[in-house]
Amino acid sequence: MSVSFSFKYYQPRKLEIIDTTLREGSQTSLLHDHYKYFFTTADKIEIMRSLILYGVKFIEMFAPNVSPQEAADFAAIKEARDELVVQCGYTFLLAHVRCHPADVEAAIKAGADGLNMYMGTSDVSRNYSHGQALEEIGRRGQTLIEQIHKDYPELILRFSGEDAFRTREEDLFRVYDGIAPFVSRFGTPDTVGVATPGAVARRIQLLRERYPQVDMEGHFHDDRGFALVNALESVRAGARYINTTLLGVGERSGITSMTALLFNLFIDKQYDYLDGYHLRGSYPINVLMADKLRKLVPSKEPVSLTNRTHAAGVHQKAMINSASTYEANPLDQFGVTESEILLGPLSGWNVIHYFLKEICGFDIDETTAKAITTSFKKQVYNIPYGESPSQMLINVAEKEFGLQLINVPEQFRGTIAQNLTDTSKMAEVGEVTHASGVLLRSKQ
Repeated sequence: MSVSFSFKYYQPRKLEIIDTTLREGSQTSLLHDHYKYFFTTADKIEIMRSLILYGVKFIEMFAPNVSPQEAADFAAIKEARDELVVQCGYTFLLAHVRCHPADVEAAIKAGADGLNMYMGTSDVSRNYSHGQALEEIGRRGQTLIEQIHKDYPELILRFSGEDAFRTREEDLFRVYDGIAPFVSRFGTPDTVGVATPGAVARRIQLLRERYPQVDMEGHFHDDRGFALVNALESVRAGARYINTTLLGVGERSGITSMTALLFNLFIDKQYDYLDGYHLRGSYPINVLMADKLRKLVPSKEPVSLTNRTHAAGVHQKAMINSASTYEANPLDQFGVTESEILLGPLSGWNVIHYFLKEICGFDIDETTAKAITTSFKKQVYNIPYGESPSQMLINVAEKEFGLQLINVPEQFRGTIAQNLTDTSKMAEVGEVTHASGVLLRSKQ
């Protein structure tokens, strides 16, 4: 099925994510950690489908002439995108291209909806990358983009001065001034992650004042750990488009995480920026991406189960009474529907008592629970490889203290609802179910 749609008929939302997982994300070194090196065509199609279902309307990919495989993948992704148009509406496929006729020709021939064009403008880029003077960059960029705009008026065009935050403002203006009439967006890429929030706000404001008819796009690397806060500052300063990837992966330390950006806008009650995004799909899409990288969702990712995981005894005791004690944010609205309380060397007697009595169904009082906790903590630091702390705790309770399971009448078995559960023990005991979605377990 061949599908076409003009950008002029699309009314951009207040915030448009340009997700670049299939381009920037492909540059992550994490792929090399497990000898994977690249996303397969099937990986890319699955990621693309998930992004579209999540509500993303702009997806960036490599120029098709990067390699024969990228060209084949572009065609496969475009076909899969077209199949979702009836269900999800149109999503624009953007090709990340140099200001080079070969890149442009390949992207247009492949059927890209837009060109994300770039050229280095900083002194470093000019001296050690392409070697062209600022005047040549402006002339070359203007000539090429003006011709594309004339020949292909339906194409979405963006130009970015690569390494924009190491480019003097007056130099950036000299390049952008001649290009402004022919593009819909100007990029402000913090290519090497040097920008601070204050510099981002100032740069976006200056560009918006100078080019009021051109939307701004932010692309922020995380070399200093500022990618998320810089993206948020860019949005507050009026940038409509932000580049993201799933889990924030990318070259070096990566860029802004899509779900982290939307999560923070939600927490700040900036709901008008969230139009059209299916926030409850945030954790599932993070899990999907982590699976492609053969890893867990990183603990530093705000939308993660580890952000609702508790190991310290004081925290665990409070969590039994009220999850709000140590969980301040509504992560359930982003698809993180469980919490974890991890049994281990830091657990206090309260959670051990709860686990053995309410989850496992042992006949135990608080005094015995305290004694079991003392014995458990002496042994758990020498736990054998492959044994879980929960199994060690059960062994202590049964073998050292002789605990017995409560004799539950047959008609009441399977009907006791608890706030916490250990899934491995559930299969053995069979008498306890859970209702709240709070998960008590130990990690292997």
